Amino acid sequence: MGGQPLYLEPRLESRLRSLVHSPELLHTLTDALGSPLNVLVPDQLADNLAWFRSVYGTHHLSGQVFLAHKANRSSALLRTLAATDAGVDVASLGELQHALGAGLTPDRITATGPKNPEFLWLAARTSVTVSLDTRDELEQLATLVRVHTLPRTRVLLRLSGFEASGVRVLTRRSRFGTAVRETDPLLAAVERHADVLDLVGVAYHLDTTSLSEKALALEGCLRVLEECRSRGLRPRAVDIGGGFGVNYLADGGQWERYTTALTEAVMGIRPPLTYGGHGYGLRNEAGTLRGALGLYPAHRPVAAAGYLDELLSRPAASLGGRPLAALLLEHLYDLHTEPGRALLDQCGLTLTKVLEVRDDEAGGPLHIRLAAKADDVALEDHGVLMDPVVVPCDPADGADTATGTTTGSGTGTEPVAAYLFGNLCLEADLITRRTVFLPHRPVPGDLLAFANTAGYCMDFHTTRAQHQPAARKVAAWQEGGRWRWCLDDQYWPTTPVGGAQ
Repeated sequence: MGGQPLYLEPRLESRLRSLVHSPELLHTLTDALGSPLNVLVPDQLADNLAWFRSVYGTHHLSGQVFLAHKANRSSALLRTLAATDAGVDVASLGELQHALGAGLTPDRITATGPKNPEFLWLAARTSVTVSLDTRDELEQLATLVRVHTLPRTRVLLRLSGFEASGVRVLTRRSRFGTAVRETDPLLAAVERHADVLDLVGVAYHLDTTSLSEKALALEGCLRVLEECRSRGLRPRAVDIGGGFGVNYLADGGQWERYTTALTEAVMGIRPPLTYGGHGYGLRNEAGTLRGALGLYPAHRPVAAAGYLDELLSRPAASLGGRPLAALLLEHLYDLHTEPGRALLDQCGLTLTKVLEVRDDEAGGPLHIRLAAKADDVALEDHGVLMDPVVVPCDPADGADTATGTTTGSGTGTEPVAAYLFGNLCLEADLITRRTVFLPHRPVPGDLLAFANTAGYCMDFHTTRAQHQPAARKVAAWQEGGRWRWCLDDQYWPTTPVGGAQ
């Protein structure tokens, strides 16, 4: 293998750690339901929501937390959400139907994303709040409400293109929302359709982890809200979208060591760390490092509810330098958030069975073939690098997943480097492009558990290519000191009381 293993160990909180340390249950599930298999932990969702709510409380703010439905299409998670006081952000007709069927009332649903007439009609018919991206979308909704005699519809105006005064803050462009410089004609359209549209407030969506960019956007929204009030409109909320992030890794030092080593490998200073010399956005041009590392910052000390807290504490430079939270509170504005990944942190894992372990003829990393497609474990599609946990088929012949130390006398007791391949007849079907380091050599029949995949990495990209089945889902919960489970679509908030497997 050469050198020290470059582990990227997953962060495992109590529930996921307990689940990973239940090999008999995990093997029983995959034997019965196949590999890959997604296991969800709905109870964790309620805990994550409580942490977001605590930030609202710290800043004395009211408003709603909406789960971004697109992050996971699990029925168990959505029904669990319905049993709380939170809401859901839906981005398609199917998601809206799913939310209504899961027990969420229209006042707890907001409709975002690209919208067709059917989506707009059902949203208006059921009195769901609609987040509008353009003036054309606003006109289309107003026409639908009039033509079909629908109820007056609550709307948010989603904005983009925020600009800073003074020190320049670089903000990336977004295809969602109307540029703030076009606010006047947008608000004029709202006034013209005031009989059928009720302006709730404004919103933004930014695909970035930058606190500065998001603070700038929130500051810009507050200025637009003031403009609305000056025109006699009565907005009462600002929706700041999601993007609060997740801390995937247990050790920030491992992340720093890996990214440094990857850069050295790209430059040829050390042996390659990826299949085919893939650089994750970095490249070596005649001895000069070019490009940018296209990876999610997998170790994030400030993420999820903590990220929201830092954002709200930021001063608004153009509004007297007061904290953003204080300005929201002063004007009695509700704060709406739409976390997806962050609200699903630690809410599930993906199990894959090892089919084959093959030595590389050139003496390189092992080739491990899994009973899964790359689309079934979409961590790398989202730029997330994280080690799987080995769950041995014979517990006496494997490793302690908590410490990585060997506990048995299996076929391999030393750390190994490996590439993880999918089961499609396709060269590009790699579960990981990077060399993965495992605490010991797995054997066919072992499971690799990819932790923390509930947010976007379970089914956002999944396909049925080559008639390979998509991963099934189960919901699991702890009851009386042991794990119980049922199929995802059979889970309801009453299920633990009634009992399942």
